[in-house]
Amino acid sequence: MSAVLLAVFNDYETAERVRVMLVRDGFPTDRVELTASCELGRASFEPAASLHGKCVQYFRTLLRGDDERQYPEMLAQRVANGAATITVLPRGAIETARATEILQQAHPADVVGHDLANHGWEHAAAKHEGYWVQHVWLESSPETDCIYCRLFPGSSH
Repeated sequence: MSAVLLAVFNDYETAERVRVMLVRDGFPTDRVELTASCELGRASFEPAASLHGKCVQYFRTLLRGDDERQYPEMLAQRVANGAATITVLPRGAIETARATEILQQAHPADVVGHDLANHGWEHAAAKHEGYWVQHVWLESSPETDCIYCRLFPGSSH
Protein backbone atom coordinates (compact mmCIF):
# COMPACT_ATOMS: atom_id res chain seq x y z
CA MET A 1 0.00 0.00 0.00
CA SER A 2 1.36 3.45 -0.77
CA ALA A 3 -0.28 6.79 0.04
CA VAL A 4 -2.72 6.97 2.97
CA LEU A 5 -4.58 10.01 4.25
CA LEU A 6 -6.37 9.41 7.56
CA ALA A 7 -8.57 11.95 9.35
CA VAL A 8 -10.01 11.61 12.87
CA PHE A 9 -13.43 13.07 13.62
CA ASN A 10 -14.91 13.39 17.09
CA ASP A 11 -18.21 11.83 16.04
CA TYR A 12 -19.49 9.20 13.63
CA GLU A 13 -22.04 11.47 11.92
CA THR A 14 -19.41 13.93 10.72
CA ALA A 15 -17.19 11.12 9.44
CA GLU A 16 -20.14 9.58 7.60
CA ARG A 17 -20.93 12.91 5.90
CA VAL A 18 -17.28 13.25 4.85
CA ARG A 19 -17.31 9.74 3.37
CA VAL A 20 -20.37 10.65 1.31
CA MET A 21 -18.73 13.89 0.17
CA LEU A 22 -15.62 12.02 -0.98
CA VAL A 23 -17.61 9.43 -2.91
CA ARG A 24 -19.80 12.11 -4.51
CA ASP A 25 -16.62 13.89 -5.51
CA GLY A 26 -15.53 10.82 -7.44
CA PHE A 27 -13.43 8.75 -5.06
CA PRO A 28 -14.21 5.03 -5.50
CA THR A 29 -15.86 3.42 -2.49
CA ASP A 30 -13.04 0.89 -2.16
CA ARG A 31 -10.56 3.74 -1.52
CA VAL A 32 -12.61 5.56 1.14
CA GLU A 33 -13.01 3.78 4.47
CA LEU A 34 -14.83 4.68 7.66
CA THR A 35 -13.82 3.13 10.97
CA ALA A 36 -15.94 3.66 14.08
CA SER A 37 -17.04 1.52 17.00
CA CYS A 38 -20.49 1.17 15.41
CA GLU A 39 -19.06 0.49 11.92
CA LEU A 40 -15.65 -1.15 11.92
CA GLY A 41 -15.41 -1.42 8.15
CA ARG A 42 -12.28 -3.27 7.07
CA ALA A 43 -11.03 -3.41 10.64
CA SER A 44 -13.74 -5.97 11.35
CA PHE A 45 -11.82 -8.50 9.23
CA GLU A 46 -8.72 -8.39 11.44
CA PRO A 47 -8.18 -11.61 13.47
CA ALA A 48 -8.15 -9.98 16.93
CA ALA A 49 -10.85 -10.83 19.45
CA SER A 50 -11.64 -7.31 20.66
CA LEU A 51 -12.72 -4.11 18.92
CA HIS A 52 -9.58 -2.41 20.20
CA GLY A 53 -7.33 -5.21 18.92
CA LYS A 54 -8.98 -5.21 15.50
CA CYS A 55 -8.49 -1.47 15.20
CA VAL A 56 -4.85 -1.62 16.28
CA GLN A 57 -4.11 -4.31 13.69
CA TYR A 58 -6.00 -2.44 10.98
CA PHE A 59 -4.26 0.89 11.63
CA ARG A 60 -0.88 -0.93 11.70
CA THR A 61 -1.48 -2.10 8.14
CA LEU A 62 -2.03 1.51 7.08
CA LEU A 63 0.67 3.24 9.11
CA ARG A 64 3.80 1.09 8.99
CA GLY A 65 6.56 3.67 9.20
CA ASP A 66 9.04 3.75 12.06
CA ASP A 67 7.88 7.27 12.90
CA GLU A 68 4.22 6.11 12.93
CA ARG A 69 4.41 3.34 15.55
CA GLN A 70 2.46 5.32 18.15
CA TYR A 71 -0.53 5.98 15.86
CA PRO A 72 -2.27 2.57 15.70
CA GLU A 73 -2.73 2.33 19.46
CA MET A 74 -3.72 5.97 19.76
CA LEU A 75 -6.24 5.74 16.89
CA ALA A 76 -7.75 2.52 18.25
CA GLN A 77 -8.23 4.19 21.64
CA ARG A 78 -9.92 7.18 20.04
CA VAL A 79 -12.29 4.91 18.08
CA ALA A 80 -13.11 3.07 21.32
CA ASN A 81 -13.90 6.45 22.93
CA GLY A 82 -16.41 7.42 20.22
CA ALA A 83 -14.29 9.01 17.50
CA ALA A 84 -14.42 7.88 13.87
CA THR A 85 -11.76 7.86 11.18
CA ILE A 86 -11.94 8.36 7.45
CA THR A 87 -9.14 6.78 5.47
CA VAL A 88 -8.54 7.79 1.87
CA LEU A 89 -6.17 5.91 -0.40
CA PRO A 90 -5.43 8.58 -3.02
CA ARG A 91 -3.82 7.89 -6.36
CA GLY A 92 -1.66 10.71 -7.49
CA ALA A 93 -1.03 14.27 -6.44
CA ILE A 94 -4.37 15.55 -7.74
CA GLU A 95 -6.41 13.09 -5.68
CA THR A 96 -4.22 13.71 -2.63
CA ALA A 97 -4.82 17.45 -2.88
CA ARG A 98 -8.56 17.04 -3.43
CA ALA A 99 -8.98 14.55 -0.54
CA THR A 100 -6.99 16.86 1.74
CA GLU A 101 -9.24 19.77 0.79
CA ILE A 102 -12.45 17.83 1.48
CA LEU A 103 -11.16 16.47 4.79
CA GLN A 104 -9.96 19.89 5.98
CA GLN A 105 -13.34 21.49 5.15
CA ALA A 106 -14.93 19.14 7.71
CA HIS A 107 -12.54 20.29 10.47
CA PRO A 108 -11.04 16.98 11.62
CA ALA A 109 -9.56 16.65 15.09
CA ASP A 110 -6.37 15.20 13.56
CA VAL A 111 -4.98 14.21 10.17
CA VAL A 112 -2.24 11.65 9.56
CA GLY A 113 -0.58 11.21 6.19
CA HIS A 114 1.50 8.21 5.18
CA ASP A 115 3.74 8.18 2.12
CA LEU A 116 1.80 10.98 0.41
CA ALA A 117 4.64 11.77 -1.98
CA ASN A 118 4.81 8.17 -3.25
CA HIS A 119 2.40 7.99 -6.15
CA GLY A 120 4.40 5.65 -8.34
CA TRP A 121 2.68 4.87 -11.61
CA GLU A 122 -0.84 5.26 -10.27
CA HIS A 123 -2.52 8.04 -12.23
CA ALA A 124 -6.25 7.69 -11.75
CA ALA A 125 -6.99 11.40 -12.02
CA ALA A 126 -6.49 13.40 -15.21
CA LYS A 127 -4.52 16.62 -15.08
CA HIS A 128 -7.18 18.44 -17.11
CA GLU A 129 -10.95 18.61 -17.43
CA GLY A 130 -12.81 16.52 -19.97
CA TYR A 131 -13.14 12.94 -21.03
CA TRP A 132 -10.86 10.53 -22.78
CA VAL A 133 -12.58 8.14 -25.14
CA GLN A 134 -10.93 5.67 -27.44
CA HIS A 135 -12.70 4.88 -30.70
CA VAL A 136 -12.27 1.61 -32.50
CA TRP A 137 -13.49 1.46 -36.05
CA LEU A 138 -14.27 -1.88 -37.57
CA GLU A 139 -14.90 -2.17 -41.25
CA SER A 140 -17.69 -4.45 -42.35
CA SER A 141 -16.50 -7.92 -43.17
CA PRO A 142 -18.16 -10.54 -45.38
CA GLU A 143 -16.68 -13.32 -43.19
CA THR A 144 -18.30 -12.30 -39.91
CA ASP A 145 -20.66 -9.79 -38.38
CA CYS A 146 -19.72 -10.53 -34.76
CA ILE A 147 -17.16 -8.36 -32.95
CA TYR A 148 -16.00 -11.30 -30.83
CA CYS A 149 -15.31 -13.38 -33.94
CA ARG A 150 -13.20 -10.52 -35.24
CA LEU A 151 -11.33 -10.10 -31.97
CA PHE A 152 -10.79 -13.81 -31.41
CA PRO A 153 -10.61 -15.48 -34.80
CA GLY A 154 -10.68 -19.26 -34.75
CA SER A 155 -12.69 -19.51 -31.54
CA SER A 156 -16.36 -20.24 -31.29
CA HIS A 157 -18.71 -18.81 -28.72
